[in-house]
Amino acid sequence: MKSTRQAAILNLIDKHDIKTQKELADMLKTQGFEVTQATVSRDIKEMRLLKVLTGLGEYKYATADQAEYSVSDRFVRMFVDSVISIEAAGNIIVIKTLAGSANVAGEAIDSMRWPEIVGTLSGDNTIFVIVHNEADAEEVVRKFNEILR
Repeated sequence: MKSTRQAAILNLIDKHDIKTQKELADMLKTQGFEVTQATVSRDIKEMRLLKVLTGLGEYKYATADQAEYSVSDRFVRMFVDSVISIEAAGNIIVIKTLAGSANVAGEAIDSMRWPEIVGTLSGDNTIFVIVHNEADAEEVVRKFNEILR
């Protein structure tokens, strides 16, 4: 039972941005697990789950392996401090930064690992973000603007 529940926890945190133990317990209950928050807390500790920063500046549960791919506070700050403008042109997003800051902001974008993003190309003060289509471009611009707020 415990191993099945912990496998379900891994599946849930892989597919959802779960921010609290209560949220995790509620999701487990919808899958038929009878859990208390104390049980979830013990599982989190035993599984060595961590809270990591998402691309939107919120924290969520993740495994240690996932944590190394999360966005660090430092990358988010560098992105926010260096971006001047963001504009979509078809499936390409053009981001203007302060002189010499595009590589750092581009690294922050790459570390976000958003599925809509195909790749980035950074110069001195400009970043091209290539996404799959125009709808993805609109969504990614919206996400970037959320980070900048």
